[in-house]
Amino acid sequence: EKENKGIKQHRNILVDKPNDQSSRWSSESNYPPQYLILKLERPAIVQSITFGKYEKTHVCNLKKFKVFGGMNEENMTDLLSSGLKNDYNKETFTLKHKIDEQMFPCRFIKIVPLLSWGPSFNFSIWYVELNGIDDPDVVQPCLNWYSKYREQEAIRLCLKHFRQHNYTEAFESLQKKTKIALEHPMLTDLHDKLVLKGDFDACEELIEKAVNDGLFNQYISQQEYKPRWGQIIPKSTKGDGEDSRPGMRGGHQMVIDVQTETVYLFGGWDGTQDLADFWAYSVKENQWTCISRDTEKENGPSARSCHKMCIDIQRRQIYTLGRYLDSSVRNSKSLKSDFYRYDIDTNTWMLLSEDTAADGGPKLVFDHQMCMDSEKHMIYTFGGRILTCNGSVDDSRASEPQFSGLFAFDCQCQTWKLLREDSCNAGPEDIQSRIGHCMLFHSKNRCLYVFGGQRSKTYLNDFFSYDVDSDHVDIISDGTKKDSGMVPMTGFTQRATIDPELNEIHVLSGLSKDKEKREENVRNSFWIYDIVRNSWSCVYKNDQAAKDNPSKSLQEEEPCPRFAHQLVYDELHKVHYLFGGNPGKSCSPKMRLDDFWSLKLCRPSKEYLLRHCKYLIRKHRFEEKAQTDPLSALKYLQNDLFVTVDHSDPEETKEVRVKTTSLFFKTGFLKQIV
Repeated sequence: EKENKGIKQHRNILVDKPNDQSSRWSSESNYPPQYLILKLERPAIVQSITFGKYEKTHVCNLKKFKVFGGMNEENMTDLLSSGLKNDYNKETFTLKHKIDEQMFPCRFIKIVPLLSWGPSFNFSIWYVELNGIDDPDVVQPCLNWYSKYREQEAIRLCLKHFRQHNYTEAFESLQKKTKIALEHPMLTDLHDKLVLKGDFDACEELIEKAVNDGLFNQYISQQEYKPRWGQIIPKSTKGDGEDSRPGMRGGHQMVIDVQTETVYLFGGWDGTQDLADFWAYSVKENQWTCISRDTEKENGPSARSCHKMCIDIQRRQIYTLGRYLDSSVRNSKSLKSDFYRYDIDTNTWMLLSEDTAADGGPKLVFDHQMCMDSEKHMIYTFGGRILTCNGSVDDSRASEPQFSGLFAFDCQCQTWKLLREDSCNAGPEDIQSRIGHCMLFHSKNRCLYVFGGQRSKTYLNDFFSYDVDSDHVDIISDGTKKDSGMVPMTGFTQRATIDPELNEIHVLSGLSKDKEKREENVRNSFWIYDIVRNSWSCVYKNDQAAKDNPSKSLQEEEPCPRFAHQLVYDELHKVHYLFGGNPGKSCSPKMRLDDFWSLKLCRPSKEYLLRHCKYLIRKHRFEEKAQTDPLSALKYLQNDLFVTVDHSDPEETKEVRVKTTSLFFKTGFLKQIV
């Protein structure tokens, strides 16, 4: 504030006081637009914002907010859209501070509250801290660049407007004066050939060159996947083929050796009993081989289900841990957690531990998760329900269920280490154990990713990563309703895979929780999480396909909805493999599946885009011909346009049919023929 003619400035220093109820900025009401503007002493590159909170959860905390920034209050850029967790921990968010890899400065930061945790309460901001660079030697060049960038963008918009409205002289004069290119030279060339000259052949040549030069690659990488399921019918080695492949089951385990393209399957529950058979499927030979009818007879694990396996591809070894036991057969001896390793090359099993709990590892668990870090020769196991002798595991009146924490097993030293105990706290490094969740290891960024699962009667929808080298937990999503519809539905027995090269996590849901449709709780949907972009996308929900087209048989085109199935992923050849599971039919509670499927996630190919561009160009050329020379247009349709139509696409074929009919009626050509 200015006093008289002096230039004395008043500066507020914000102090974080989480235990002071009155230490906050509050709005008058609970609806936007209300905002807080922070004016910086001088322009700065604002890289992150930190929000402090009250010492307890509070109804006025910001569940949703936006942050804007700019050099003046009237012209601001969207820097962040997010929300705070309703807890007492500080939260820091990265702000957008680059355009085309170039940093830009701000003088004003505007915080706009959109929703509070208590729907009818006003907004409160307890403490704000901005972090970034305000060194003039760094900021001034960025400010100079930003001013020039804004001027160029304004001129580009003017050029675009002039060209669209055919103000040729104004367009050419402005471009000559400023020497600013409106777009990529190839787009200008395309506009010249297509719009100004109508040279359709030259347009096709130009598009073909663009595709071959890789100009469409980035566009392709941003397109949504389309799933392509294919049922695998393996070759039979015996008469009717019944014994030449695994039988019906759920709760089994599979791993894949991507080097040899071999899927290994062990155990499961056939609806009546646990199984101990061990199989290998060769993708190249399209054939199952039974390695063992009963692994227990070959010094291997006993019959089991709800166990877990992981594979060390470098050393060609498979590890298995855990199992489910019915309460009627549990005793102190049966509750020991055995741990086995199978050597692929020698076809032998080795008992690594009779009881992992006695060796410092997990107690006997089921529906846990295991991941292999081949590079460091480590195994990580997390979660799972601990089996006890205290009554039925499903009895709600029994003692409180116990869940296993996060453990690491050093394969070289054969030693266990507890990394995180099961925790109910909401601290930044605490993790809550669960069953039926997903856990994946990213071999390049060396993080474990954990999603979903169930704890007692609660379905969890949180998503976090654990850095195995720094021993740090990072909460990606706390699973609150603010992400509703943007993340996979909470569920049980969802299956997930990871592609470290593409930085993608794939999730196939199983038994889904939907309060509004309790009778339809078994359905499959496929989701993809982009690790770099921190975003989920739904590839498909097959229950929708059945509703849209009741006559369509799902079984012919894709797997029926199920749970307790198994899914593995070959990241080298980009193929998923799914086997078996429980269809969840109440009329047949013991029914299990033995169908085997492959899944490829397909994006538009360069060939598809080239064809589609040619189709668009030729369709436009056909429309022009139809207006002036119907006979020539008919020949062009038969000889040139027809070959570019995707006849498997009903919309494309319908479009051509409708346009052809309507245009010919307009020209009276059909009357001439009649």
